[in-house]
Amino acid sequence: MQVVQTITELRAAVAQARAAGKSVGFVPTMGCLHAGHLALVTRARQEATFTVVSIFVNPTQFGPNEDFSRYPRTFDADRAACESAGADLIFAPTPADFYPAGASTWVDVEGISTGLCGEFRPGHFRGVATVVAMLFNAVQADVAIFGQKDLQQLAVIRRMVRDLHFPVRIIAHETVRESNGVAMSSRNRYLSPEDFQRATAIPAALNEARRLVAAGTTEAAQVRTAAQACLAREPAIRLQYIELVDQETMTPVTQVTPGRCALAIACHLGNTRLIDNTLL
Repeated sequence: MQVVQTITELRAAVAQARAAGKSVGFVPTMGCLHAGHLALVTRARQEATFTVVSIFVNPTQFGPNEDFSRYPRTFDADRAACESAGADLIFAPTPADFYPAGASTWVDVEGISTGLCGEFRPGHFRGVATVVAMLFNAVQADVAIFGQKDLQQLAVIRRMVRDLHFPVRIIAHETVRESNGVAMSSRNRYLSPEDFQRATAIPAALNEARRLVAAGTTEAAQVRTAAQACLAREPAIRLQYIELVDQETMTPVTQVTPGRCALAIACHLGNTRLIDNTLL
């Protein structure tokens, strides 16, 4: 497995792979890898024959009061995990190398990025879209794999790819969960053992939403109310939002159309912000 830090090295390695007749799969990450990330690497290997993983803590998607400085950097462990998962190359640039001096160009996907997390994290999705566009341009992959847990991010990237004609196929991989049902996240390490157990109220709420829709409930307000009641049973959870949305546009819906909608949740436990969702 190769590890490169510059775009020049990256493109040379990708060109060599293509010259050998290989297709390129890409998994963008911010490091601190867990089993959920490695499932994306495994999926990339199924979809392509040369797998690139980027490890880059992107400063432009963090707000002024967010955790960029304390976001865990675990590169040695990440490198070992990528190698064991069968990745072919890690691209690990520094912010100074990746963002040109005086960079002033942004990718802003309007509409999809404004609600849900966008309301509480202004500028976040502009940073996400910009860095993913830069990574797509650098890697020039055939297929890129993203986790469903970051549902709004996935919708933003899909719209960007469509609107800007990026020649890359986007695949959403189902959320990988801990043994207690909590969605795997790099931020789970910030939870106390007690809060980690309390977080099971989140997948319980999602399960209740799925149960109601499977039983024929189509009123979004009824599904939302029932899911919120599940969360309310755990008083330590501080809810930020719970919303029934269209999977493509991220806009709230009043009626659940099975196969087109999702329930999205964001909340805090202690100082840790958690997000999760389920497709309906």
